Amino acid sequence: MADSDDLDLDGGDAPDAGGGAKKKGGGGLGNLLPTILKFVAIGIGALIFIVTVSVITFNIMNKGGKSQTVLSDPSSPYVGKRPEYSYYDMIGSISTRTRDFPVPSSVTVEMIIGYDLGDQNASAELVSRRYELRDFVRRYFTGKTAAELSPEREEELKKEIREQLNTRFLDTARARIILFNRLDVMESL
Repeated sequence: MADSDDLDLDGGDAPDAGGGAKKKGGGGLGNLLPTILKFVAIGIGALIFIVTVSVITFNIMNKGGKSQTVLSDPSSPYVGKRPEYSYYDMIGSISTRTRDFPVPSSVTVEMIIGYDLGDQNASAELVSRRYELRDFVRRYFTGKTAAELSPEREEELKKEIREQLNTRFLDTARARIILFNRLDVMESL
């Protein structure tokens, strides 16, 4: 017998040697059960895939469940409400000279300290240390050069003054903002 006899090249229309037609299967539930199981498996797989993608997406959006703190950009047009402060402006005008050598520049400063609104302890501490604050401001600006007091460095000066007040000078009060009502640096001739 040749290999071609086993192959059904005619499309299966020829009756086999037994003389009867081939049966295609048992019929009924036997043919339907594998199809149902296939669709159930596809549905369960799709459900697992959707849940996995949703959980991963949720964790990415929430940075793994960590709370998100967004620092606002001051140049952004969508800046939230600015905090309100009470201000201490009783330091007055301080005039001193810079540490420039050989000819120091003359500096005149009127500084305002902003602290938490309604903080009575801070208010009392600032009032009781008025003369110490005047001395602090005088010493601070005496230790700077005219170049360090340029308008471009004003924000750095405010930050440095605030940090020194909070870490070395004030006990319970906390300076939140430093403002200059006046900061004049004049070169001596």
